[in-house]
Amino acid sequence: MIALEQRYPAYTGFAAVLSGAGLPIYIYAPKYYADTFGVSLTVLGAVLFGLRLFDVVQDPVLGWISERLRKGRALAVSIGAAVLAASMLGLFAVAPPIDPVWWFGLAITGLFTAFSFLTINFYAQGIAKVGDEAKGHVRLAAWRESGALLGVCLAAVAPTVLMGVSAAPFATFAWGFAAATLVAALFMWPEWTGARVDQPPSPVGDILGDPLARRLLILALVNATPLAVSSTLFLFYVESRLGAPGWEGPLLVLFFLAAALSAPIWSALARRYGEKPVLLAAMVLAVASFGVTLTLGQGDTTAFAVICIASGATIGADLTLLPAMFARRLATISPNGGQGFGLWSLVSKFTLAFAAVLLLPLLERSGFAVAAVNQPEQALMMLTVLYALVPSVLKLVAIALLLATKLED
Repeated sequence: MIALEQRYPAYTGFAAVLSGAGLPIYIYAPKYYADTFGVSLTVLGAVLFGLRLFDVVQDPVLGWISERLRKGRALAVSIGAAVLAASMLGLFAVAPPIDPVWWFGLAITGLFTAFSFLTINFYAQGIAKVGDEAKGHVRLAAWRESGALLGVCLAAVAPTVLMGVSAAPFATFAWGFAAATLVAALFMWPEWTGARVDQPPSPVGDILGDPLARRLLILALVNATPLAVSSTLFLFYVESRLGAPGWEGPLLVLFFLAAALSAPIWSALARRYGEKPVLLAAMVLAVASFGVTLTLGQGDTTAFAVICIASGATIGADLTLLPAMFARRLATISPNGGQGFGLWSLVSKFTLAFAAVLLLPLLERSGFAVAAVNQPEQALMMLTVLYALVPSVLKLVAIALLLATKLED
């Protein structure tokens, strides 16, 4: 345990980089391409959904590859990190040399393919390090997910902060991200070179055939969708519903900072009271937060900031406890972990696809126009329903699923 704890900062740093390439890109990329290149929200949603269909095949394959890398894992991860950095530069720091829609598709495909590959290997390595040690997965998750949430905070606020000091804030962000990726990969290198190679690959059928693992995957799908919905619409909600342009960055930081600071607390509570009751309490708080959001309108920025703190804290529980629960189960049925987290990655990204392909076209058809000063009332109503009511219903479904799930002691 001492050796593992000495390496926790490497896991924290690598998680921060990975998280910066995930959720913030879904928050910023569609709006950036709509504002800068005039790409339709419906078209962007279709592209993102098409990429997620590709992930249906890609992520299980990446998990299969991960389980067979063994001693070549360090080199493969380094290549993946280089692709991640290059794709981020292509997305934000390079003027599209071809039609912006096609360039967006190519760049974000490279970005999320590398993101998936690195995430699968990263979480599988956590299983290899902790094994079946009691409470070890929750402890590692607290360090790992705290780093991930801090990385989200930095990635979420960086473009907004850079707007005041750089003529090309998104390009500057992309270059900074590329540098951070290389540094994080360097510090994580000893973990890959020292990885266990004695575990045989596990067929994906063994994981899907396990009732508890299958139930946890379904729970993760339903429970993560509210975050995908709110993340996809966050910038539009703050700018148009609250009438608070310029506050997007600070509010995002408030949200993810609350998530990051709460992660160790949720982890400590779970070690004492168990993951299931603690996660249920967080889910109930999330439903209450979305319910209050339904009542907000123009000028309610302060009230929304309080909601960001409360709802952000619930995300800390989601992102810390659910992966730890799944990892603990995989340690029993699939110790290698690659195939299992290939499925986990697929589930996580599918929620973002759902949000993009359904919500963005619905918002556009309601009369919502990107960058318009005054939005039609029906468009603002649709924005509120999609941002707050839809996540509330999904969270209630997740609560029912968790209540019906019997976890092992």
